[in-house]
Amino acid sequence: MNIFVLMKRTFDTEEKIVINDGVVDEEGAEFIINPYDEYAIEEAIVLRDEHGGEVTVVTVGDEEAEKELRTALAMGADKAVLIDMEDFDEEIDHFTVAEALTAYLKEQDYDIILGGNVAVDDGAGQVAPRVAEGLGINQVTTITGIQVDGEKVEIERDVEGDVEKIETSLPLLVTCQQGLNEPRYPSLPGIMKAKKKPLDTLDIDDLDLDEEEIAAKTKTLDKYLPPEKGAGKVLEGEIDEQVNELVSLLKNEAKVI
Repeated sequence: MNIFVLMKRTFDTEEKIVINDGVVDEEGAEFIINPYDEYAIEEAIVLRDEHGGEVTVVTVGDEEAEKELRTALAMGADKAVLIDMEDFDEEIDHFTVAEALTAYLKEQDYDIILGGNVAVDDGAGQVAPRVAEGLGINQVTTITGIQVDGEKVEIERDVEGDVEKIETSLPLLVTCQQGLNEPRYPSLPGIMKAKKKPLDTLDIDDLDLDEEEIAAKTKTLDKYLPPEKGAGKVLEGEIDEQVNELVSLLKNEAKVI
């Protein structure tokens, strides 16, 4: 089984984020594999171990993303591919990334493609569905369970507190949600093996794409942090007094009722 994983390098949202003039300050940011993509990598490895084949992890970015690709290889992926956009002269958005990934995957022999449900840095969830549309293959998003039997695939997915069961077929693209699995940590032997695994770098010319045609279709006007939370209040007194004070605060200060 030929398995591909779409991976994104994101800043760690659990660390302090600094934004200057609408741009995340990368000098002080800690970068990681997008957490939802870790579920996709883990499930790809599980599927490979069950059905045979190999796992290739693909990302769009610059040479800094090699660190995260090596981490994916240390987790157990077999190959990694970096589509290098460092010399890309136009603006880049989800459309650009999806077009680059689609062009690469059109030349590959794939059975299943996995990606994260969303990226924690923007939460758009656009790239993987765009890729499936570009390839003209089946897609199922936010999966929490998957079983492959030959060409038949049985999937469970989250639907607002319930579970939807779907039967579809390969080739297929899925996006992975929390609850699908528990991503493994790279082991020391895995880290050592990752140094010898293939990591190929391609650019737009290798994919025969025109920069102007795949340039961004959207523009980000601004980025900013949410306002800091104000200090909380501790209500004292009898329960009835606390309830009355709480209602008054919600009505007169918070103005939510």
